[in-house]
Amino acid sequence: MSAQAASLDVSSEHAQTSWLECFLTFNLSLSQSAVPICFNVSTIVPVPKKTKDFMMQQTMLRVKDPVKSLDFYTRIMGMTLLQKFDFPSMHFSLYFLGYEDKKEIPADVKERTAWTFSRRATIELTHNWGSESDASQSYHNGNSDPRGFGHIGIAVPDVYAACKLFEEQAVTFVKKPDDGKMKGLAFVQDPDGYWIEILSPNNMVSITS
Repeated sequence: MSAQAASLDVSSEHAQTSWLECFLTFNLSLSQSAVPICFNVSTIVPVPKKTKDFMMQQTMLRVKDPVKSLDFYTRIMGMTLLQKFDFPSMHFSLYFLGYEDKKEIPADVKERTAWTFSRRATIELTHNWGSESDASQSYHNGNSDPRGFGHIGIAVPDVYAACKLFEEQAVTFVKKPDDGKMKGLAFVQDPDGYWIEILSPNNMVSITS
């Protein structure tokens, strides 16, 4: 869900329109008079049989300092480092992380590679060697002009408990759970400034109704 949308209410004339039938296109620069773009879910083309085994496997984020990013995503966000790939000739490394049991990671390198790329919803951190020592280098998080990429989302059992942990670790907040009009939903930033939505699946029922 958009952090911008999380701070807004849908106008009353659209109150009868299901959230599932609308893509909210609010942006920080838009006023509350903006309206959602709607579509009828019954008109969506069925998933082709040929794509039934496709899956969302990874989202790639470029990071300045892998030491800081790995610490954040493992120690604070609780992810597991699944595998690292180094490409010396091209001077970059890839780190794949996800919510997987370390005991299930294969010991054999080839098996581990196939296993890593069979996991759902991993993140791929890309480090271009030397960026960590370049004071002038930084990455655009997509949430200021020109806007593009928005955020990744992580589901937790209790948003407030998770945010208490984040506060103790001095994590930067974009939105705390009680900020704005959508309560129980938070946004934090990783070391490179990328936004992460913190949500509780059960709480999303009331937020999106």
